Amino acid sequence: MKKLSVLSALCLTACVTINIYFPAAAAEKAADELIKDIQKNAPQPEIKPQSNWSNWQLAMLQKLDAALNVLITPAHADADLAIDSPEIRQISATMQNRFANLNPLYNQGIIGILNDGNIGVRDPGNVSLKDRNAVTQLVSAENADRQRLYQAIANANGHPEWLGQIKTTFAARWVSNAQAGWWYQSSNGSWTQK
Repeated sequence: MKKLSVLSALCLTACVTINIYFPAAAAEKAADELIKDIQKNAPQPEIKPQSNWSNWQLAMLQKLDAALNVLITPAHADADLAIDSPEIRQISATMQNRFANLNPLYNQGIIGILNDGNIGVRDPGNVSLKDRNAVTQLVSAENADRQRLYQAIANANGHPEWLGQIKTTFAARWVSNAQAGWWYQSSNGSWTQK
């Protein structure tokens, strides 16, 4: 009888324990969406697709893809990450407005993306003395808003403990969404141009 009650208690505990896992794929998608929205007014380099396929071959592949999608339903992630709250909208609007001033600094290689997802001045000596204070203030304001954004996303999803994972996800996605020619810092601290 004692074994049965211990087994019952274990089963009850197992049924009550619920693990909430961080939705990594949804976080990447959300990060990409927010980053693209923040950087949407920046001029994007034109990339022309290179293909050895003729137009009719491409059309046939598109029809085959459509037919396969009917037969085999594409998988969709069950988890989603909320990125729409008044606080998130306000922070991202501020960041979007600031990006007009940051974009030329990225393009000139004056600033880059640090390995923690923040931004930093790559070489302060390359910034004229009269512009140093303005650049420092822009970088500081951007980094503060990035931290506020990550916390707002964690809070909007009811999981403030996800802050570290959200920051790590965004750090990778800032680099992934960087334009060609921008600089980013690798995990060992060295600078690389995208």
